[in-house]
Amino acid sequence: MPTQKKRPKRKQAKPPPERPRRARPSPQVGAGPVLRAPGPLQYKVVELSTVDEGSLERTVNQWVGQGWNLDGVQFAMRESSKRPAMAFVFLTREGDAAAHDAEEARDRLMRLSETGSLTAELAADHARVHAKRTQGRGLPISAHERLAQLAGLDEAEPPERGLILEPEE
Repeated sequence: MPTQKKRPKRKQAKPPPERPRRARPSPQVGAGPVLRAPGPLQYKVVELSTVDEGSLERTVNQWVGQGWNLDGVQFAMRESSKRPAMAFVFLTREGDAAAHDAEEARDRLMRLSETGSLTAELAADHARVHAKRTQGRGLPISAHERLAQLAGLDEAEPPERGLILEPEE
């Protein structure tokens, strides 16, 4: 014998009575975030290539201890794994944005390139030679002259003109 489906109960004609609302406790000192008037903010982004509980905890504690406020954490995931490959920790604090000094950044990059490998030394030498070469020169050199310089030739050979190759029979 087939079982019959139960009928849904009928809705009541009137809604249930409203519940009295409880009063919220008053905020205590140090209990919550302090709201301030909006002002200029400085932002800091910290990249973590090793993502684990310890590295996140150390990073947040280090920067919060220096007066920064945690704004959020963004994880970069791999397709083949459920663990994040990288994490970016976003921090803010009140104050004017730091001024960007291009000359200081260039000097810092030169110092970084000069310490370490042979490749870094070659790059630094090339940058110095290029700076000396371009100081007194107003016009750029041609590609042919540059190739001659790279080949170590004193002067570029003049390009041959009117050379026609005859097909062999």
